Order: sequence, then structure tokens, then C-alpha cells
Amino acid sequence: MSLAAPPESRPEESGKGREPTTEGGTGPFGFLFFVVVALLLVFGVVRPFVAEPFSITTASMDPTLRAGDSVLATKFAYRFADPERGDVILFEAPADGAPTIKRVVGVAGDTVAVRDGVLFVNGEKTREGYVDYNLTDATFFGPTDVPEGSVYVMGDNRSNSLDSRSYGPVPREDVLGGIDLRIWPLERVGTV
Repeated sequence: MSLAAPPESRPEESGKGREPTTEGGTGPFGFLFFVVVALLLVFGVVRPFVAEPFSITTASMDPTLRAGDSVLATKFAYRFADPERGDVILFEAPADGAPTIKRVVGVAGDTVAVRDGVLFVNGEKTREGYVDYNLTDATFFGPTDVPEGSVYVMGDNRSNSLDSRSYGPVPREDVLGGIDLRIWPLERVGTV
């Protein structure tokens, strides 16, 4: 009398009639896990610390950035360096903390003035290729000193910009990042 192995352990029948198993996190739960992890990375790490898109809603940075453009803010741009003159930055507006985009025209220790629509920094006329002087009016402002730990910002559309001329220098701790890339519309994609 010989004993037969139970049906599930017979070598010739192994694998027959069984449902395939999913290993390594595949299947619907594995995909859901992947989506959750990706969302956590994007909203928990990438957006607050690396990069975030923003839409331009005003003409204050025209012609560099126009209403309807979208830009990518690099959040880590000033973690180990300070903004420099000419940089386009993202910062919290002094009045309400709203994310705002302007150009740095003065850094700590600079004296900033506008004479007949032209920017002067430390008494010297500044050539700004990004400003359309046909749009600037004959305004006068300053001189004013930029204190330590601050930057002075203006919109490129000087006659239509609420900026440091109204609310003063922006504290360095309110600078959220740099704007280096225009990502929309497609025909205007490129560096800022």
C-alpha cells in the first residue's frame, strides 16, 4: 500500500487551478500606494522645498512676465545665497503675505533712487534692458537706503507696479525663492 501525496503538493499538478499571486506591490493596492507616495512627495517635499508653479495675474512685470504667463519658482534658490540685483524673486507681500513676484533692484547697503523714470543705484544710472522705457513715466523717488537683511524690489513695468516704493524694503526672511523659468504659454517658454 502506497500513500499518495495530497493534491496540493503533487509536483505534476502544482500551479494548476490556482489564482496567480501578486508580489512586490503590484495590482490595484500597489498602484494606489504609488499614487499616494507620489502625491506626498510632490505636495510634501517638492512644492514647499524645491519648486512650485505660479501664475502671473498683473502687468507689473511686463514685458518680462505678462498676465497669463506661468513661471516656476525655485524654492531652494536662496537657501545658501542671497538675492542679487537683477534677480526676479518670489516673496511674501508685506501687506497680506500673498506670494508676489518682482525684480531685485537693490540689496543691503545700496542707495536706490528713481530720477525721471530711470533707476539709480548708489548714485549711478542703471541700464535695465528688461524695462520698456516707453512705458515709464517721468517719476521721481528716493534716494532711500536698503537696510541689512533686506532687498529692494520693483516691477519691470515701473509705472504700473506696487513695490518697494510703496511698502519699503522686503525682509530677507520673506523671500520664498527665485523665478528663473517661464513655463507657459508655450511660445514664451524659456528663462526669465
